[in-house]
Amino acid sequence: MPYKTILVHADLSPHAAARIRLAAAIALAEDAHLVGAAMTGISRFVYPNNASDLARTVIAGHVEALYEHASQALAQFESVARSCGVRSFEPRLVADDPEGGLVQLSRFCDLLVLSQTDPASNVTGAVRDLPEYVILNVARPVLLVPYSREYADIHGPALIAWDGSHEASRAVSSALPLLMRASPVVVTHFEPEEADQPDPQSLELLAWLGRFGIKATLLVRPGGIDHGNALLALATERKAGLVVMGGYGHTRFRELFLGGVTHTMLRRMTMPVLMSH
Repeated sequence: MPYKTILVHADLSPHAAARIRLAAAIALAEDAHLVGAAMTGISRFVYPNNASDLARTVIAGHVEALYEHASQALAQFESVARSCGVRSFEPRLVADDPEGGLVQLSRFCDLLVLSQTDPASNVTGAVRDLPEYVILNVARPVLLVPYSREYADIHGPALIAWDGSHEASRAVSSALPLLMRASPVVVTHFEPEEADQPDPQSLELLAWLGRFGIKATLLVRPGGIDHGNALLALATERKAGLVVMGGYGHTRFRELFLGGVTHTMLRRMTMPVLMSH
């Protein structure tokens, strides 16, 4: 299914323009409608009527500043979208916190574009675990853009991290429009060293992708304890412009405290990563 509506987070972080440019490039390639969403930072549950109620409180000045920041973020979104030649786009001011606003709007999009959390960034209203929260709470794929460098497009090599899970299956299905333009496409599967035959599901995946015109190849690597760093190393080795993977196949508690592929990728990714939970 092609992407017809793409949602991108708009804020005043140093990486916002790069994130919007990548979302715009995908929107152009897909002939999709691009929505830039800027949140005020105040949960919709605090005051049901939000601005009208808060304007009559002692924090009215703070609220006005938050709305001004959101308006500036939307102005930047419009400028970037227009300069990229996006044919259909709209700025959306959302009276909510970033987590709630993005989750609400994601119900009406095909792809959500966010930035990887930059630990050095200090932006008003920024949420440190925003990618984690969104991945776990939306029913749409999330494309995460690394803060370390800018990507003009993601039409180069693609790497699919396949483990046979529901999450990985949803991620691959959601990434089909991107995979159709990627080349080469490699499916990687980590297997126990004693395995003498490729995982049958991996072969089924290759056949399924082939019916969409995607000529993917299978790369089997011996399994180890640290699959996250192994996947990152492989993506770097292959010069991947996109990694497709399931997000949080284990519980978030286990990922955070015992380590996991999702946790590692969110912290150390250096290329765009499409995740689906």
